[in-house]
Amino acid sequence: MESRNDVPQRSDAQRNRGRILEVALVELSRSAAVPLSVIAKKAGVGQGTFYRNFPSREALVLEVHRREVERLTEGAAELLRSREPDRALREWMDRLAVFAMAKAGLAEALRQATRATGGPERPGYSLVVDAIKLLLDANHEAGTIRPGVSVDDFLLAIAGIWEIDVSGDWHGQAARLLDIIMDGLRVGAPGRRQPGT
Repeated sequence: MESRNDVPQRSDAQRNRGRILEVALVELSRSAAVPLSVIAKKAGVGQGTFYRNFPSREALVLEVHRREVERLTEGAAELLRSREPDRALREWMDRLAVFAMAKAGLAEALRQATRATGGPERPGYSLVVDAIKLLLDANHEAGTIRPGVSVDDFLLAIAGIWEIDVSGDWHGQAARLLDIIMDGLRVGAPGRRQPGT
């Protein structure tokens, strides 16, 4: 039987883990070699709590990346529930740009972690592809983008976001690039189809 004191401990443990991951994203984006003790201190947790959650640097890096991929990919379905398909796609592209900038900062730490664990070079890639497919399919169904745009076409079109300098005005540059891409996707769109047609 669980005591009532167990519930706050579990929520405290979740908050601790969440704080560690948030701080780790920022700190590892700055330097792949940041000491884990710095992350623990900035997250406001002791070494024991930190290592209970993340027994190694690799475990931490992979969890930070997994969490960011999860946020990105789950966002596709959420946007489609609350927006028209073309708006959902454009807003998701903004989220993809944020993800790309975070991943650029994490690139070296992620490279080291996947090399050390023997994990895939592009963890989470298939989830991102699935999210893109979901968004493109919804837009094709609604007639809001040109016919025949594939996931591969989309990935090639947005590849430029990975070339943006993270240290510059990446927000503005990414927004302009993604607006251009979205305008191109809309050219030749058959228009909104009526249900049942």
